[in-house]
Amino acid sequence: VRLEESGGGSVQAGGSLTLSCLASGFSLDDYAIGWFRQAPGKEREEVGCISSWDGSTSYALSVKGRFTISSDHAKNTVYLHANDLKPEDTAVYFCSPGCNTMIANTFNSWGQGTQVTVSS
Repeated sequence: VRLEESGGGSVQAGGSLTLSCLASGFSLDDYAIGWFRQAPGKEREEVGCISSWDGSTSYALSVKGRFTISSDHAKNTVYLHANDLKPEDTAVYFCSPGCNTMIANTFNSWGQGTQVTVSS
């Protein structure tokens, strides 16, 4: 199981970014995929998740209404569309099988992540 995140960058508050999570070694049909983030000095937290079988999504309250998750099974890629970004969204973003940190940690497939920096 391997995942590679990309698409991060530096934007001003109110801007948008689309992050990508390319999965290899398994199919998106097999697992729900979660997006997580970790800000400096803070614990890794859940951002949102997409189901493997019906594409349903769920989000943390802090990003609900601003972030959306989609997937392209043909490309084995999951996307995080982050809109109306705020400085508090600044973090390294990761993806993993599993919708919460406890389950994600059991896969032990954390990649390098992709840095998102939002300036005010």
